[in-house]
Amino acid sequence: MISDLLNSIWFEVFAAFLAITYLVLAMQQDIRCWIAWIISSVMYFFVMLTAGLVMEAALQIFYLIMGLYGWSQWKRKASSQSSNIKTWTLRQHFSALSLLFVAVVCFGYLLTANTNAVSPYIDSFTTWGAILATYMVAKKVLENWIYWFVVDFVSVFLFLSRELYPTAILFVIYLIIIVFGYKAWLKSMSTHE
Repeated sequence: MISDLLNSIWFEVFAAFLAITYLVLAMQQDIRCWIAWIISSVMYFFVMLTAGLVMEAALQIFYLIMGLYGWSQWKRKASSQSSNIKTWTLRQHFSALSLLFVAVVCFGYLLTANTNAVSPYIDSFTTWGAILATYMVAKKVLENWIYWFVVDFVSVFLFLSRELYPTAILFVIYLIIIVFGYKAWLKSMSTHE
């Protein structure tokens, strides 16, 4: 019974709906986004595990923890009058991207050598890229939207390769919402400067 539910396309569709809800609320800087994030992450853990995407399943555990962290960060900053959105320097981006490269190469190799994971390097890129972008969201770094766009673009093809069609559609929708999210945060940031 539970196995049938977890393998149901409706389970994946509902997880996708919650993920869209998260993104729309995050775009509006609404702290309730983290509730949708947490529930969606738990559901997607099972979806990814069933699809054989080991790193993506592990990512959902991280998402759960980051959902709680993001909630606490946004709650703490909610009392401030400003939007708290900031940008990173080129040096910060270079450091972040360098760490991302090393993580992708190391984990891609480890997955290739020790598991039967599907698309280990792409899976590692989307996982570690999402970890970095999630941290940026929790810290309200404007460029998170750009990082998410790249990660989600690659993710569309990864999910299509595993026949996770509702999730692939979700990530196409993400790509559209990301553009509006970037513009909304940029406007909020310039309004509060």
